[in-house]
Amino acid sequence: MELIEPLAQAYAERYSSGTGALLEEIAAYTEANHREAHMLSGPLQGKFLQIVSRLVRPRRILEIGTFMGYSALCLAAGLEEGGKLHTIELRDEDADLAEGNFRRANWQDRIILHRGNALAIIPTLDEVWDLVFIDADKAGYIDYYKLVMPRLRQGGVVLADNVLFHGQVLQPAVEGKSAKAIQAFNEMVAADRTVEKVMLTVRDGLFVIQKLGGAQSRH
Repeated sequence: MELIEPLAQAYAERYSSGTGALLEEIAAYTEANHREAHMLSGPLQGKFLQIVSRLVRPRRILEIGTFMGYSALCLAAGLEEGGKLHTIELRDEDADLAEGNFRRANWQDRIILHRGNALAIIPTLDEVWDLVFIDADKAGYIDYYKLVMPRLRQGGVVLADNVLFHGQVLQPAVEGKSAKAIQAFNEMVAADRTVEKVMLTVRDGLFVIQKLGGAQSRH
């Protein structure tokens, strides 16, 4: 199901700032060579990630799901001096390509790539996160959220991708393992009174979730 009118998508991209030559090359390579090229964030969402990161000015970013490294490069653009982005990728083939892209950007000093299962890796990272991007297996979203929220600073932001899941969550009866998992995740976030959230109809749906703190928290 095509949720975003292609003409509207093209128009929005036309009137948005570009992402830069390297990211354009990564997008073109992925489109031409990867069987799951649709997983790439793309220029519109990529620019949104860049701007959010620059607004948050994070010292520590966690990305769950590296893919080609495109979104990591977008997010890393907003890191403060000395900041680090940790990104986790399960598939070695994709991790190899992402690692090459990080070298091309000469950002090996600010992007740390972890290979393996995110559920096992996240608890080993002794960090307080300013910004988290969840874009991995949909069945794991709830577990990822529960793992990262205690380590997210007050005022920190979680971005969760694919929360419209190709329109499957819009159906009267949600079917399929991944669509059901995303629907359950969306309902959990909606009920979480420790955060403010807005779901955006960008690309395949993007949840922007900010952790409240102190007197701001809602009980």
